[in-house]
Amino acid sequence: MKTRALRLLAGAALLLPMQAVHASDNASGDPASPEVVAMQHAMITLDTHLDTPESVDRPGWSIMDWHDVRQDYSQVDLPRMKAGQFDGGFWAIFTPQGPIDTASYAKVRDFAVMRGMSIRLMVASHPDQFELALKADDAARIHAKGKRIVYMSIENAYPLGEDVSMLKLFYKMGVRETGFAHFMNNQFADSSTDPNGPKWHGLSPLGEKLLAEANKLGMIIDGSHSSDEVLDQLIAKSTTPVVLSHSGCKAIYDHPRNVDDDRLRALAAKGGVIQINSYGGYLRASKPNPERLKAMRALYSDMRDNADMTAAQQEALNARRREIDIKYPETDKPTFDDFMKHLLHALKVVGPDHVGIGMDWDGGGGVVGLEDVSGLPKITAALLKAGYTREDVTKIWGSNILRVMRQVEAAAAPEASD
Repeated sequence: MKTRALRLLAGAALLLPMQAVHASDNASGDPASPEVVAMQHAMITLDTHLDTPESVDRPGWSIMDWHDVRQDYSQVDLPRMKAGQFDGGFWAIFTPQGPIDTASYAKVRDFAVMRGMSIRLMVASHPDQFELALKADDAARIHAKGKRIVYMSIENAYPLGEDVSMLKLFYKMGVRETGFAHFMNNQFADSSTDPNGPKWHGLSPLGEKLLAEANKLGMIIDGSHSSDEVLDQLIAKSTTPVVLSHSGCKAIYDHPRNVDDDRLRALAAKGGVIQINSYGGYLRASKPNPERLKAMRALYSDMRDNADMTAAQQEALNARRREIDIKYPETDKPTFDDFMKHLLHALKVVGPDHVGIGMDWDGGGGVVGLEDVSGLPKITAALLKAGYTREDVTKIWGSNILRVMRQVEAAAAPEASD
C-alpha cells in the first residue's frame, strides 16, 4: 500500500480551481544565523505530523542516511534532523480511506498495526539515536540525551473498523494522538474534503464513542482533515483541549482544509493548539498545470498497482518522477513566505500559547525555501524577525503541544491504560 502516492494523488484531485498568486521577494526566507541555530538546538523542536514512517518502510531506504529531497523526495532522516536541530515529534500511522466494509477493515487494521510496529522497530534498531516517548515529560529527558523524540499518532481512524476498543491496542503500542477522518468521510466522522459532502454532519454515533474512548485513554484529539462541523463538536465535547496537528488559516486561503478565525478562537478558548502545515495546496492558489497532473496521476497509478516494490522498482519510479519535474516543472509552487503568512496570521488571532508547527513532512509538505527538515531554523529566524520572543518561539516549537499532552494525561481515567 503506497500511502504517499495515494495521499498526493487524492490531494491533487481535491484542490479547488485556482488562479496564480505571486510570492514576495523574500520567498525563501532569511538564512538562520549561528545564534539562531544555537537557540534552536537548545529548545525542544517538535512537529506534530510526520509521515516519515512511509519512507522507513521503503525497501533499501535508511533513516540513518542523508537523502536528497530532489532525488528520492523524502524530507526527514537522522542526518537532516540533526542539521535542522529537529528533535522529532509525532510519527504517523496513516492509512488512506477505503471501503466501509468488514473485509476492508480487517485489511487496513493489519496494515496499521504493521506500520506502528515499523515505527517501534526503527527506534529499537537505533537506541542510541531514537527513543519512544509516551508522556509529555519524556521529551525533555530524551532531548537532554541528544536523541530524537518519537511520539506516535494515528492520522485516520479508519483502521479501527467499528470497534473503538481497538484504540487501546494502539495506545499500548505507544500511540498518543488520534485523528478521525482523512480525505473522505468514514465510519467515525465527516471529512473536510469529501466531494460528496457531509454524511454525518459532524461525528457519527461511533465517532462520539471514539472521542470518549480517546479521552478516557489519554490520547490527544486531532481535528485536522475533519470537517468544520466535526471540529465544532470535538471542541464542545472533548474533555481535553483539541489539537489541529497540521492545518492552516482560512483567512489566508479559503480552502476546506483550513480553519476560520472564529473556530481558531474557539479552539484556543478551550486550551487547544493549531499546528501550521506547509502542504502547498492548502497555502495559496497556484497556476493549474494539467500536463504535470496527468503525468503524476499515471506515475501514482503505477505506484499504487505495485504495492510491494523492490528497491530497484522504487528507484525506477523516482527516476520517472525526476523526468516529470524536468519536463513539467512546478513553476508556481508555494514558498516559505506563503507558509509564514499562515503561521503569523494564527499567531495574530490566538497568540503564541495556541500555535505550533505540523509541516506534513513526507506527506506532501515542504515549500520553496524549506524543502526538508534541514532548514527548520529559518522558521525561528522569521519568528524572531517578526518580533516574537525566545519564550514565544519555545512555546511554538514544542511547549504548547507538550502542555496539551500534560492536560490530556491528567484527565485520563486511571484504569484506562491498564
